Amino acid sequence: MQHQRMQDDYLPDWIKAFLLDRKAQNVSRGTLGFYQCKLNMFSGFCESKGVRNISQITSSLLREFLLELDTKGHNAGGCHAVYRTVKTFLRWWENEVEPINWSNPIRRVKPPRVSIEPLEPVDIDAVKGMIEVCPKNLTGQRDKALMLFLLDTGVRAGELVSINLEDANPILGDVLIRVGKGRKPRTVFLGSKSRKALRTYLRLRRDSSSALWVTDEGERITYWGISSMMKRRSNQANVKTPELHSFRRWFALTCLRAGVDVYSLQELMGHADLQSLRRYLKQTNQDIREAHHRASPVDNGEF
Repeated sequence: MQHQRMQDDYLPDWIKAFLLDRKAQNVSRGTLGFYQCKLNMFSGFCESKGVRNISQITSSLLREFLLELDTKGHNAGGCHAVYRTVKTFLRWWENEVEPINWSNPIRRVKPPRVSIEPLEPVDIDAVKGMIEVCPKNLTGQRDKALMLFLLDTGVRAGELVSINLEDANPILGDVLIRVGKGRKPRTVFLGSKSRKALRTYLRLRRDSSSALWVTDEGERITYWGISSMMKRRSNQANVKTPELHSFRRWFALTCLRAGVDVYSLQELMGHADLQSLRRYLKQTNQDIREAHHRASPVDNGEF
């Protein structure tokens, strides 16, 4: 019976098959979890409407699903993420099955509009206050080095916790990110102050862990461990707890203001395209004015 349903177009079975296919393609655990979460939302909605087969999915149903997401408080970015996932799934099923007399309904549904307003960078004065309250012991010097590392490299928190000792050169400052977003490796770099802070932290370690960032018990630090650290240090400094991703935004904007070209910045941040980078670059009118002063075609021409 299970095989017969699969050959028909029973939605839950094909979602399982899609996830198995993604796993076979060696997508990251985070990406796999992302697909599963979004498709479970879609499958639950379809079930509530009495839709159990892919052939029952219509453009109107898809639009109704997106409207419900918006009604339930999902922001535009979240709605777009669900749309992309469902689109990927339906296109995969179409290529896998090659159904006769079936037109993919997602082709007639426009994606939700996503705002490209820039994102706020971390409050650097708040971070300086957090660094000042870090004591001279292992965890204090780790926290100082870790915050400087985030500011100096712009790495994602998930990438940060995956770095091993062998991946980082505390002398030259090269750091290999083995598995970035999309499983693409890249190299990021540390300046002299960040390298010095990293060496100080490493000299205090007495564990045998292969991880670059560890707890006071010698275990690899987790994403939640970093979040807890940020909350603890911000409370001690009496400042607002920063979002982990806001460090990445500060890195991008500071590099741009320092003259790093957008293509190099795209490589350093591990973005697949420049569109992803745009939301990180919260340029002010003063930034744009100074850029024009430096590059004024008339002022730099033969007039």
